[in-house]
Order: sequence, then structure tokens, then C-alpha cells
Amino acid sequence: MLDPAAPQLVVNSRTLYFSWLPADPDAVAALIPAGLRPRPDRQVFLNQYVVDDETQTSGFGAYSLTYLGVSLVGEDAPGGLNPGGWWTHYVASSGRVREYAVARGAPVLAGRTRIEVRGEDLLSETEVDGTPLIRATCRVGETGHVISSGHHRYFTRRGGELVSSVYPFVAEPVAPFEIESVEFLQPRHPIYALRPANPLTIGFGYYSPRSSFAYPGGLSVHQGSGQDDTREPPWSAHQVPDNLARSGLPSGS
Repeated sequence: MLDPAAPQLVVNSRTLYFSWLPADPDAVAALIPAGLRPRPDRQVFLNQYVVDDETQTSGFGAYSLTYLGVSLVGEDAPGGLNPGGWWTHYVASSGRVREYAVARGAPVLAGRTRIEVRGEDLLSETEVDGTPLIRATCRVGETGHVISSGHHRYFTRRGGELVSSVYPFVAEPVAPFEIESVEFLQPRHPIYALRPANPLTIGFGYYSPRSSFAYPGGLSVHQGSGQDDTREPPWSAHQVPDNLARSGLPSGS
């Protein structure tokens, strides 16, 4: 078992990362523990990524992973550009990664994530016990010279305490990038509470065939509640109509 206090590095993962407004804001808010506050719009985020080869990690080996969660107020990552997030589900294919994440308080499930790109068409899917739970389709372009970098802060619960770490990342997003559909496929699964509203409203997002990040060593204990915040979100949201099908209209990023 990997030491959960040891930092870990992942380079050049294939990553699809985006957010949306949920169909059931009250159900999303109910997933947040006391001491943390969701955004007024109850924004949900999803990160699906694949590490194809063991040489891309410092100790994890090859694996795939999906995590979902709820964006918070008053708990921003360094720089103030990215809101902190509460992980609600963490689906990993690797037993080694699951053991490491459980010891850090992540809500772990065993499952697999696949990302397939054929031309400009991207299909991503997350499954648990062989059953697909989440499927997204996107239109993607080529990587250019733009680099996306910064930090994320994610919260978990460990030993009865709320804890968090700050995760640095560097990604090379593609352009253009459009999210065409996001499907939650199993209404009886708890993950269904995070499904997007219809029409789909995307907050932010990108696809990167080369995304690198680190799991920092150690966890910080949360000392207090975030403050309520009713300001407008810092990103410009836009709706994706029900009938969107390769219309060329922007739907993410």
C-alpha cells in the first residue's frame, strides 16, 4: 500500500473536466456536510481521466478515474480562480489508487473510465460493476499553444474531520471544444442525484490529451465553515438546447 501522506505525480493523462447546473439543486445541497457551503447555483463538477502507462505516474501505475463533486463558496484554491470542491464520488480502476484515496478520505468506488476520440468526436463513459453510470459526448479539436494551469482544492472526510489538499495542475486543452450531451444512465444509483438540468447548462470545461497534476503530501484540517455567497458565478454559463446536435453552438469551455 502506498503511504497516503506521500505526494504522487501524474503526467500526460487524457482528461475531460467540466461542470454543470444540476436538475435537483436540493438533492445536491443535501450531499454537503455541515461546515461547508455549496454555491448558490449548486454547481456540480466532473473529472474523467485515463492514465495509459505506468511510466506516467510516480507510484500509481496505469489506471482510470472519475470523480464528481459540488463546488463550494468561501474555500477557493490559491489564486482565487477555482472554487473548492467537495468530492461526492470517486471511481477508480486501480486497487492501489483506491487504497491510497480511501486513506485520504475519498468516497471510493471500484469502476472504470474510458475516453475514446475518433476524429473530432469524443465519447467518455464511467462504469461501476460493469454498468455504465455516466456518458458524455463532445466535439474536440487539436491542442495548440495555450496552457491551462493553477490549483484545485478538494475536501473529504477522514476520521470524523473535514480535510483538504491543494492540487496543482498543468493542462494543454484542445480547441475548439463543445460538450454535446451528458447522460446519467442509472436512476436508482446514488450518483444520479448529480445529474444535469435539462436544458444542459455548462459552467466551465476542457478536454486535454496531456494533463498533469499532483496529489500533495498531507492533508489540512478544516477549521470553520465557509461564508455564504450570493454573488453571480465568475464564469459565463450558457445553455445547451435539448436538440443540440453538431450545431456548432458553444456548449462548454
